[in-house]
Amino acid sequence: MVEKIKIEGMDCATCAYDIEKALKKRGFENASVNFITGEVVVDKNIEKAKKIIKEVKPEIKIVDVKRKKLSMLYFIIPSFFLLLCGAFLMYYFHIESIIIFVLFVIAYVIVGWKVFKSAFINIAHGKLFDENFLIMIATVGAFAIHEYPEAVAVMLFYVVGEFFQDKAVENSKRSVKSLLELKVEYANLLKDDRIIVIPPEKIRRGDIILVKPGERVPVDGIVIKGESTVDTSALTGESVPRNIKTGDTVLSGMLNLTGILKVRVTKEMKESTVSRILKLVEDATTRKARTEKFITKFAHYYTPAVVSLAAGIAIIPPIIFNAEFSVWVARALVLLVISCPCALVLSIPLGYFGGIGKSAKEGILVKGSNFLDSLATTEVVAFDKTGTLTKGVFKVISIVPRNGFGRNEILRFAALAEKYSSHPVANAIKEAYGKEIDDNNVKEYREISGFGVKAKIGNLDVIVGNDRILHRFGVEHDTCNVEGTVVHVAVNGRYAGYIIISDEIKSDAIKAVKTLKDLGIKNIVMLTGDNSKVARDIARKLKLDGYYAELLPEDKVRVVEQLMKDGKTLIFVGDGINDAPVIARADVGIAMGAMGSDAAIETADVVIMDDKLLKIPESIKISRKTKSIVWQNILLALGVKCGFITLGIMGEATMWEAVFADVGVALIAVFNAMRILR
Repeated sequence: MVEKIKIEGMDCATCAYDIEKALKKRGFENASVNFITGEVVVDKNIEKAKKIIKEVKPEIKIVDVKRKKLSMLYFIIPSFFLLLCGAFLMYYFHIESIIIFVLFVIAYVIVGWKVFKSAFINIAHGKLFDENFLIMIATVGAFAIHEYPEAVAVMLFYVVGEFFQDKAVENSKRSVKSLLELKVEYANLLKDDRIIVIPPEKIRRGDIILVKPGERVPVDGIVIKGESTVDTSALTGESVPRNIKTGDTVLSGMLNLTGILKVRVTKEMKESTVSRILKLVEDATTRKARTEKFITKFAHYYTPAVVSLAAGIAIIPPIIFNAEFSVWVARALVLLVISCPCALVLSIPLGYFGGIGKSAKEGILVKGSNFLDSLATTEVVAFDKTGTLTKGVFKVISIVPRNGFGRNEILRFAALAEKYSSHPVANAIKEAYGKEIDDNNVKEYREISGFGVKAKIGNLDVIVGNDRILHRFGVEHDTCNVEGTVVHVAVNGRYAGYIIISDEIKSDAIKAVKTLKDLGIKNIVMLTGDNSKVARDIARKLKLDGYYAELLPEDKVRVVEQLMKDGKTLIFVGDGINDAPVIARADVGIAMGAMGSDAAIETADVVIMDDKLLKIPESIKISRKTKSIVWQNILLALGVKCGFITLGIMGEATMWEAVFADVGVALIAVFNAMRILR
């Protein structure tokens, strides 16, 4: 059973890396630490995991509920005031007495106590090389060489920088969490003509609920009475309200704007759309991109290396070259301040988190930052046909009988056989039949993925499906050379005829394909189980680069593997149960969330909430922008730090410049990472 531990006090992603590494070493192989949400996920022995966390990071607090923390402004403002007073007296009146020293010490302690506390706790547990230790050593060293104002200023600006970084992270969290605050606190249950207000978790399938104007839909269901307009923007990113009437499906999280809706519940809270979205986005931040993993590991080794370099600078020149000890100690202290890796370890995961948040805002649920990386390098896009490129809204346009069967007879057999199927083709046949189907008539039922269905209706064996199902069961038939989707019907091994069904291409399909090509995607293909004539016609209309027809689910996997050869990054877009294997096999599997099957959505790496194909190129654009921002931050942080480290060794960088190289660059990188959310 998966357990979550809520923690406070993780200052950067390196803390998360250290905790996760320690947990995995101690038997928690599936442990995951999420720096952004402040959560540790383990699958066993939660008390042992808490103990390990406290051993690794004693300063971290394990909490059950979110608590209000005392703002650092209560310490920053008095310290800043005392620093100004001390500097004014020292530089303007040239007063240098014990009073001035005490004034600076008080200012230093007021703002630096938290840094000292964290540093000493870590030292006691053998954790030397963190940013608290570096700042403590650098500022104490500045006091030792009588640079009191600089010591206080460095500590003050460091804490101010940390304060703004925390604010930036919290703002980015809120901007994503606001997208997910869709859960309602109550539901109006109709029981014996009375309205009972209950928690949504207590609603069961088949219950009848009322959704009043201004309320969010608590769980998924079907409208059985009433008409209204609903706002779906929080789920789909679509700003235009949608009209809802009797018979329409409503999803949890939709905001009812006008009329009263009476809804029959089809999914309980834990299965409803909002719960699934929350789970998907929550899990997304635990799946780290390769860049993110590399940087957290890099920072883990980078800091000790720079501390060793600083120690060498402080000791070697005075001993070997008889240089002035205080000069080289000052340079080493500057180097310690510069070396903090906050800009890297904070802004990079924040950049990916921003990309996931921006995608969610647009109705695109990306299940991990690793998939953002893959989307950015896409070279091949493969589409399923039915329900993906086409509307999946089929209509029976013709029934062609054979061997003495009648049209109504063929339609009746097909409708009965498809009784339990949710496939769009099956729905079209049942809609054309237009009569109530008695379950007692259907004795046996078996769905054969990629072929069709086999059922026992009364004493008759009926098979309904594509041409392959006829060959599979050895049914002799004539070949149909017709446009459209063809559904064959056979009764007791005798060919009864076929039904022709038409489908429409989605309105945004042509534009989506063109936009993908404009983004540089060279190979856009379609994979379908439909016949070659239908596939060829749709591929021609959409100007696709190729198509593969009459494919079984395993055939789609084989084709995708062939398209992925030579290391090409491939996206597969689908919506049906039979698409789940190929969605899982692709580098990035994308499922259409509004119309797609649960199997496809659960398997997919990306879910498009409103089924709009234009969201696919949009997801690629967001991923490329995210990757661009991440690399901007990497180059900025490393470039500035390398430059200032060189200047520090040469003695050309002061403490003030060192603070900019640390806190200033970190803030610039964090704010740059947040750009993607706007």
